Amino acid sequence: MAPPVTFDTNAIELTWLILLVPVIAWGVATRNSRCRASAVERVFARFAGKRRLAVVSVGVLVLALRAALLPLHPVPQPAVFEDFSYLLAADTFASGRIANPSHPLWTCFENSMIVSQPTYVSKYPPAQGLVLAAGILLARNPWVGVWLSAGVMCAAIVWMLQAWVPPRWALLGGLLAMLRTVVGSYWIDSYFGGTVAAIGGALLYGSLPRLMRRRLFRDGLIFGIGLAVLANSRPYEGLLAAAPAVLILAAWAYRRRRAALRPLLPILVLLLLTSVWILVYNFKTTGQPLVMPYQVHEAQYANTPLFWFQKLGPDRVYPHEVMKVMWTDARKVYFENLSVGLFWASLQKVGKLGNFFLGPLLAVCLLALPWELRAKRLRLAYLVLGVVLVGLLLEIGVFPHYAAPVTGIIYLLTIQCLRRVRASGRIGLVVGRAIPVLLVAMLIAFYGAEAAGGRFLHEVFSWCFARPGLLTRARIQDRLNHSEGQHLVLVRYDPKSTDSYAQWVFNRADIDSAKVVWAWDDEAGCSGPLIRYFPSRHVWLLEADSPNPDLKPYPADP
Repeated sequence: MAPPVTFDTNAIELTWLILLVPVIAWGVATRNSRCRASAVERVFARFAGKRRLAVVSVGVLVLALRAALLPLHPVPQPAVFEDFSYLLAADTFASGRIANPSHPLWTCFENSMIVSQPTYVSKYPPAQGLVLAAGILLARNPWVGVWLSAGVMCAAIVWMLQAWVPPRWALLGGLLAMLRTVVGSYWIDSYFGGTVAAIGGALLYGSLPRLMRRRLFRDGLIFGIGLAVLANSRPYEGLLAAAPAVLILAAWAYRRRRAALRPLLPILVLLLLTSVWILVYNFKTTGQPLVMPYQVHEAQYANTPLFWFQKLGPDRVYPHEVMKVMWTDARKVYFENLSVGLFWASLQKVGKLGNFFLGPLLAVCLLALPWELRAKRLRLAYLVLGVVLVGLLLEIGVFPHYAAPVTGIIYLLTIQCLRRVRASGRIGLVVGRAIPVLLVAMLIAFYGAEAAGGRFLHEVFSWCFARPGLLTRARIQDRLNHSEGQHLVLVRYDPKSTDSYAQWVFNRADIDSAKVVWAWDDEAGCSGPLIRYFPSRHVWLLEADSPNPDLKPYPADP
């Protein structure tokens, strides 16, 4: 049997951009095509005019499309540190706790992105973990929370855009966000995507113009919810995204005085409740109300700064060799960024963000950006995006979900540029019509080829990145879950191991009562104390660096 054909997804996107040329020629030359396109647009505009239906329909469409892809891309298994860290938070919240007590043998379970002292928790803010916990409570599956949040995100973006642009453009913007960020990206095929923070940003900037126009209690409530979501999902980028909105709202309230009290009241109440919640969460997890788990983790493990203006600290001694490899890799990335300089590193970051949110086809719309920069009605959107972009460029490493709070703003500006392209003449009209159609065609072609057996070289942060996760670990976990008794799996790595991301040592929130416990078996001397601590468990050895890792009975009691 011949091996499947392998394709590079980045090359595929560029190929579809090339296809834009004959499509333009055909559209300009053929009168019938223009008439059919106009008829389709009229139907689309009538549907978009039913605003609530349009919002709900986009959310449902996202859920239906991803559900339809389950035979091709099943529910993803956790694969990287971030996945397991958020799943720990979800398990903790679903168990009715904010934090877990530190385990007596915590050094045998510690790993990156997790805090083991003074409590056992995820290092990340709680919003994503709460969404995953909702999935556990609703369907006993944390990915259901990811799936639902993706639908809510796209619906929220349509709702936000309806406050800025005509209904048909708002609907198109939500569909573009769906095609680029959730149908096949890591935002829905992992546990650490940006859907939750994107919801917060969309609620914030969808409610702001409505609030200033209508002065309703409801709009203030939604604004406050948006602030709360941002504060509990991506505090740094969320602060940058929210600051312009808060300042503009404060100036508006100062001018309106008494008329502004109705929408301001729910905002102030929600700000107070959010602040109290964050202080309580920090106190429960770190013992200090003003110190976040993220800060504790960085103080314990990180060997590189988060921002360019921070000094590089001394290298650290790590208790497990694989953790040392991971943080050594992080230090190498820091020096690589430093060697190319701030300017080139910034260009690489912008390119990474553009590849995810826009890609080559939508990037064509940016040709109209110089003209759109003059639009007064979009000054706030440009300000917000500029502030967040500057903040991101100050960070050493940037991934697309860091920019999630301004997802709605990105597609607002994209839609405005697309409108400008369409209004620039006959060729512009054809280009504006062709780009969304080609995006849909590219998606159909991609999944059709994959269903036929084609394999793709996925760029991890592209629109079409889907990964199965650590399937071997998942299969072993499932096998042990359905076997008798409780189990202790001691994971042994080759001292020369260089794969810092093939991690196995992650556990449930309540380690002692878990069916399966994963722990280190290395020079830290964990095996003896663990076997004595868990005398009734079946003890297994797993050699993670072997070609086909599998369980075998632990050789002997130490």
